[in-house]
Amino acid sequence: MKVLVALPLFAAALAASAQLDPTPDFRRDTLLIGPNPVLAAADVAWLHRDEGRVGARASDRRISEAITGYERAAEAPGEVEARWKLARALFFKAKFTGLERDRQLALYEKARRAGEDALEILRGRAAGGPLSADAPPPKVAAALSRERDAAPAYFWTAVAWGQWSLLAGNVRAARTGAATKIRDDSMTVIALDPDFEDGGGYRILGRLHHRAPRIPYLTGWVSRAEAVRNLRLAVRTSPRNFVNRHFLAEALADGGAAEKVEAGQIERDLVSDAPSPGHLVEDLGIQDEARRNLVAWRARS
Repeated sequence: MKVLVALPLFAAALAASAQLDPTPDFRRDTLLIGPNPVLAAADVAWLHRDEGRVGARASDRRISEAITGYERAAEAPGEVEARWKLARALFFKAKFTGLERDRQLALYEKARRAGEDALEILRGRAAGGPLSADAPPPKVAAALSRERDAAPAYFWTAVAWGQWSLLAGNVRAARTGAATKIRDDSMTVIALDPDFEDGGGYRILGRLHHRAPRIPYLTGWVSRAEAVRNLRLAVRTSPRNFVNRHFLAEALADGGAAEKVEAGQIERDLVSDAPSPGHLVEDLGIQDEARRNLVAWRARS
């Protein structure tokens, strides 16, 4: 993805068109395809998740194949990789295949559970003994520093919580402590690997600080200054990442005159930039959002 809030969080999200090259590009994946043949087949389906999309909507065929494979692989006790990859695939299907709200919410709930299952397994085998669910991020990162699946598991769990919160609504999200959960998981990602997913921990944390409502005793820690600081760190970590730049622009657009000018320039640059072949759906969707922002900002000025 963390307490309360309809968080239009991160969501390395959105829509697209164009056809993915049929040859898998293994650099697209966060980790190399695993040795488990069921997991490996699911990974191949994930790499082809953009196949058959029409306009801004992805086909659900290959992503459904990936989900089925990850669900099978996740039946094995102690299987962390399959669980976080399942959370990631469920997020993609919910976000990009044009599902109605209730079906999206159900998929995000499944993604959340898959991510939490992965984290529970990781905490149970932490160096120095099991970790509690509320252990502080630095302690978690230190205990899981040798776990290759720790950063992706915490990252995709945070994403799932954020998207679920967006659809579930303020009251329901508040009761689950969503904002604090998202905050702590993103801080854990940063402590484990600040470069992971192109500065993904900074991106999630910055977006959370930007969009979460400031509620006394619940999210009193929310800070616009922290939003801008973390999103600038995300852009510094990966200047080419469209989501990093777009989220920074949206945070800056809520600031003073100079920041508004910077926000507009960032969005104009995004619109004219070339999307990454490995993230066509995400990048083309971000460009659509940037265009809408530019129109809305001009109307207000």
